[in-house]
Amino acid sequence: CVCRSAPPKSKAFNVQCTPNVRFSISPTPVPGPSPSPAPLPLNNNTLLFIVMKEASMVESDSKLSVTYYGDNTEVLGKAVLHLTAIEVSLDVDADRDGVVEKNNPHKGAWTWGPEGHGAILLVNCDSEQFYHKTPDSDRKHITAVSDLNDMSPMVLRTKGPAQLPPGYKLTLHISRGDAEKVRVFRSTFDPCILSWKYSKVFFPDFVKRYPLVLDDQVLSQEVPYQEETKLYVEGLRFPDKDFDGLLKIHLSLLEPISEDFPETPIYTDTVVFRVAPWIMTPNTLEPVEVFVCSTKDNYPFLKGITGLAKKNNYKLKVCYEYKNRGDRWMQDFPYDELLGKDFGYVTRVPEDEEVNSLDSFGNLEVSPPVTVNGKHYPLGRIIIGVAFPTSAHGRNMTKVVQDFLWAQKVQEPVALFSDWLYVGHVDEFMTFVPAPGPKGFRLLLASPDAGYKLFKGLQNDGHGKAKIFDDEEISVDEILDNERLKSENDYVQNCIDWNRDVLKRELGLDDDDIIDLPILFKLMEDNRAVAYYPDMVNMIVLGKELGIPKPFGPKVDGRCALEAEMTSLMEALGLNCTYIDNFASYHKLLGEVHCGSNVRRKPFELRWWNLEM
Repeated sequence: CVCRSAPPKSKAFNVQCTPNVRFSISPTPVPGPSPSPAPLPLNNNTLLFIVMKEASMVESDSKLSVTYYGDNTEVLGKAVLHLTAIEVSLDVDADRDGVVEKNNPHKGAWTWGPEGHGAILLVNCDSEQFYHKTPDSDRKHITAVSDLNDMSPMVLRTKGPAQLPPGYKLTLHISRGDAEKVRVFRSTFDPCILSWKYSKVFFPDFVKRYPLVLDDQVLSQEVPYQEETKLYVEGLRFPDKDFDGLLKIHLSLLEPISEDFPETPIYTDTVVFRVAPWIMTPNTLEPVEVFVCSTKDNYPFLKGITGLAKKNNYKLKVCYEYKNRGDRWMQDFPYDELLGKDFGYVTRVPEDEEVNSLDSFGNLEVSPPVTVNGKHYPLGRIIIGVAFPTSAHGRNMTKVVQDFLWAQKVQEPVALFSDWLYVGHVDEFMTFVPAPGPKGFRLLLASPDAGYKLFKGLQNDGHGKAKIFDDEEISVDEILDNERLKSENDYVQNCIDWNRDVLKRELGLDDDDIIDLPILFKLMEDNRAVAYYPDMVNMIVLGKELGIPKPFGPKVDGRCALEAEMTSLMEALGLNCTYIDNFASYHKLLGEVHCGSNVRRKPFELRWWNLEM
């Protein structure tokens, strides 16, 4: 405000400045703002706005003066500002092209879509260590050059005098709410001077070369005033119920007031990151690596999986017993053995709920991309199993896990009713396989109705005496005459039909998109179901190759009738079937091929940030 420095009885003023300075006056006087000696009327609300064309070379190299006049243009005084212009910019890759551009106008906001903007941050949950592996996010230091690839670059750029004026300083800072979700490191050297062959080498002095700047214990810290400072931002938490994924980092230029008062920010620059969501990959994506456990009693199963993977040239990772400690369920075994470079994991621990079978990962699937009533889900939709909506005492996937899944946004979950199963996993009655056609896949559903239809057909063709199971030898006639078993399967079919309707509605499917597989169930204690014979829907999908539990069904002309039906259905889609013996080592323990294996797949080509949310 021009009047603040005006001597008493001032009536007018004029402004003069050096060439590097530009100014404007509000409200605009007549004849207008210009460095003219002609006095301008002075009002109590007259404001002077000052801009400098470029950064100063030295301190106080520009100035602006205001001359105050009384009556009859009498000079009453003069105020002089000695000006130093400093360019300060905190920069990120706001346009998502892999380059940290200077002062992008959109760096302080984040929007979705192909025309969107805003920087992206990964959660650093893999491990660069060879031994004693823990997720990198658990350590507050950088130990390898390769760890920088899991972080987002950020650059502090300045231009101006060689030094800041005395008492001034630059400070990087984050809020208390963001502090547990992000860390910032500063580079004291250029890693590009290292040869590429050293990218995996661990350096004992990396802590010094990349000092920690901000974390949950240090919310603000002074940073060097230099032409360019390279910073690395590390994500620590995925989006969740209490975290929308957005993080802000601020840079402030602080001005000293006096020794009795703290510095005052005179300028703040802000950048915004969004933490990348946790994304699942559906069966329709190309496999890269197959994972399986080795135990003392699963050799036939391991042999079948190994042969299938090697036949199709997929990398195979076997977790041996000294590592898995007898745990054969590869769907639930990501720790230690799998943790490594570019392979991490995330956990959620309930505080006031008991974990149950529905929290295992056979109960966590994802559909291929779908379109539902005009809404496109290009990354598919997560599928989980829960209790029936009206059940007050059923088992549910833990709330903390459900909250986490919904918070990822890009694969909006679908909840199915799976508590009717003894184990309670959705992979016991459904899966997806690639297929020709507009949708690119088919949904496979277990179907007791299809099973009874097949067995009835065998009986009508004179094969009622054919046996299932090599050791128990139960005939087709005995199955069809078992009224209790039929009643149990009628109940199971009702449960699957309810889920069928949900899947059709939530995934935009027609009946032609669904294939019913001949699978029977039986009820255990608490009237919950398990597969009567190896559950063929619980398969491993490797491109056009399917690893299917060998069902040991009744044989007709030396061939298993269940395998013949399954093969016919899948070959019509251009898929090949390999039947894997998991009867003793998995089926009898209430699991099958899918439960005992896992697959790493190529990620989606679509960039999640280009989704229209």
